[in-house]
Amino acid sequence: MNQAVLKRVTYVPRSSQFISILLVSCSCITSTTFGYDASMINGLNILPSYTDYFHLNTATLALNTASIWVGGCLASFCYGNFTDWIGRRPALFWAALITVFAVILQTAAQNVAMFVVARILIGFGTSASGLCGPVYLAETLPFQWRGWGLGVFNDFYYVGGLIAAGITFGTQGMNSTWAWRIPSAIQGVFSIFCILIIPFIPESPRWLIYQNQHEEALEVIAYMYADGDRSNALVSAQYKEIIDTIEYEKNAGATLSAKQLIKTPSARKRVALAMSAAIFSTIAGNVIASYYLGTMLDNAGITNSTVQLEINIILNAWCLVCSIVGTYLADHMGCKSLGILSQSLLTIFLFLVGALTKTYGNSTFNPGIYATVAMLFLFQGSYSIGWTPLLYLYPPEVMNYSIRANGMGVFQFALNATALWAVFAFPFALVAIGWKTYMINGAWDVVIIGLMWWYWVETKGMTLEEIDRVIDGEKHSDVPDLVLIAQGKAAIEQYEEKRNDFTLNIPSA
Repeated sequence: MNQAVLKRVTYVPRSSQFISILLVSCSCITSTTFGYDASMINGLNILPSYTDYFHLNTATLALNTASIWVGGCLASFCYGNFTDWIGRRPALFWAALITVFAVILQTAAQNVAMFVVARILIGFGTSASGLCGPVYLAETLPFQWRGWGLGVFNDFYYVGGLIAAGITFGTQGMNSTWAWRIPSAIQGVFSIFCILIIPFIPESPRWLIYQNQHEEALEVIAYMYADGDRSNALVSAQYKEIIDTIEYEKNAGATLSAKQLIKTPSARKRVALAMSAAIFSTIAGNVIASYYLGTMLDNAGITNSTVQLEINIILNAWCLVCSIVGTYLADHMGCKSLGILSQSLLTIFLFLVGALTKTYGNSTFNPGIYATVAMLFLFQGSYSIGWTPLLYLYPPEVMNYSIRANGMGVFQFALNATALWAVFAFPFALVAIGWKTYMINGAWDVVIIGLMWWYWVETKGMTLEEIDRVIDGEKHSDVPDLVLIAQGKAAIEQYEEKRNDFTLNIPSA
């Protein structure tokens, strides 16, 4: 389905708030799929019906679990170019469709090889969604909604996790392979919902302007900011700001090629900032609790599978609450401040998890075991407050249009490659050195705090084009900042004449 076909089946409502909700819902559904997968595989790794069916050992357990990241790495190489070529909206459609097909294959798996192939395809589909979804949201949502929209995008990871935890708990008593096939089949429902919403949401106005479809772009901006009113000052200001910035990039020789990612110092810094979010968040230590909670609880002294599944449900609910709080804080504190706060807290609690596991892991001293689980909850909560909303909020913000899609491809590769290593390596580390794994992990978390304080930039309260000021040193448009226009603090009378002249000379499609 190409852009022209999708355009003919678009039924965009005339309500800025409703369109924003649909946009966020459609993109968040893809994040729900990924969260569902993590929690589902966590639950399956606890279920004897799953481990016995595939005759899993440490190596095949790690392979079944980590293979999703192989698909993610593959998507990162090609889906950025595909998103730039076909458009943000149809790219999201195809990613969801691939995921549905992969889920069917996973549900029907007869052996480890078939299961692994299916999970590679699921990884491709979900990572493709994770590439184009945040780009789509960042470029289409009004700047007032962007922080919440992109923050909530990854918060829904825990919505999927909570659903999967409940389903695997409910199917644990089945004596057939449906104990793990039912949770697998339900995973595809979220992508189907995404496909159903796509006809009711518009294309990215920045993509449209880059394609010289100015009339359609202005219409989308009007829909997003003012219920379709093109005469609104914010609509005209945002429209001109986008055009000025994209024209600047074109005149500066910027292209959509992969070479642009390393062509200038500014591009290299933007890509490095995005990659740092991927790597720092993945090696923070959450991979252990996200994929190997059963092993972690075994080491802590809780070995009953039913209790472990119950803890999995409660932990996902707790993380969801913390991530929503974090989304609120990101909008008020800013990304850099919240990131440092989150990283500092999780480092403290990870060290405590390691210390308590060492002291009480092989004991029957219940207070010590409960304290270990409490520290695990505090660690995951600290991670969720910061990294969950920031992971897909910060990278698309810091990259300009010319490198945004391909840059998100690099981000996804860094995320998937790091996760592939971590998810495959951690079960061996937990078996070999146990509690020392947490201590080693905590040590590099300390280093991450310093790197974030030194290198990260703040993006709070700015449009995507205005973020150029903190990275390039200048904004590439003479339009007043939109937040000042919205607050009535800009010289609107001086700008009105320019805005009216500009509106009268809008290029035709």
